[in-house]
Amino acid sequence: MSIHLLGGGRDVARCGALLEPFVAEARERAEGRTPVFALLLVLEADDEASVARFRGVLEAAGAQEIRVEAIVEGETFTPAAIDADALFVGGGLTPAYQDAFADIAAALRARVRDGMPYAGFSAGSAIAPQRALVGGYLLHGVEVASEDAAEELDELEVRDGLGLVPFAVDVHAAQWGTVSRLIAAVDAGLVAEGVAIDEHAAVIVSSGASTVRGPGHVWDVAAAASGVRVTLRSA
Repeated sequence: MSIHLLGGGRDVARCGALLEPFVAEARERAEGRTPVFALLLVLEADDEASVARFRGVLEAAGAQEIRVEAIVEGETFTPAAIDADALFVGGGLTPAYQDAFADIAAALRARVRDGMPYAGFSAGSAIAPQRALVGGYLLHGVEVASEDAAEELDELEVRDGLGLVPFAVDVHAAQWGTVSRLIAAVDAGLVAEGVAIDEHAAVIVSSGASTVRGPGHVWDVAAAASGVRVTLRSA
């Protein structure tokens, strides 16, 4: 079982390449069958593009049988949404995604423990941790990130996530400047540690270890005796 966490990005081919190991795991798990991929999306009411976009990413990775479960912000997923060989959770408003899994988070964890591969893209990565940094740009009223990356929240907010990884995840790291948000969250003790993932980069977590894929960077952030330690990783 592996957890594949993508930091985002608009290049379908490059994002598809990051998901090739995810698709390969699903094929192995299917044992000769064509694996079924569940694509879960939380859409804004007027979103007419995301379904085709994320389906294209999966297809670029080699997926063939894709079942789309798309709901709108404010709705929640049912257990039927995760009845598949592998699960790909797309991007959008992170707090809405966190809310959407409220009724099935425990069932999802059980499926992943049983070997179902999980892949997240942007919001789908940010909600994967035990404690998820879902947005915000202020810490005690002081800006620590751009308001453009706030996810419609003011103060930094940490909520219960899916419980798939023990560290916090932020996304669009270099592109949206969210590394500073994660640093502030760790420094304030909101989360103990985390990774900020660039666009067109992925962290793959398997058997307690993590590796990096793609041309982008991953920023590891952890508390240290002198404050906060930040290290940069690449593939």
